[in-house]
Amino acid sequence: MQRSDDDDLLTVQEIARRYSVDDATVRRWINSGALEAVTLPGRGKRQVHRVKKSALRKFDAEFE
Repeated sequence: MQRSDDDDLLTVQEIARRYSVDDATVRRWINSGALEAVTLPGRGKRQVHRVKKSALRKFDAEFE
């Protein structure tokens, strides 16, 4: 089975740099449901999130 580019995952930091916002802002978008993300098992206090490129395109379309 072949993966598409839509399945590529981006980190919170990569998205924050793309939009010139703080990591906390991206996490708020995820926690509020505005940006769909995959939550990975994490260590420590923060949850670890990854965002599919397809979800980021959807986010862009909704907030243009």
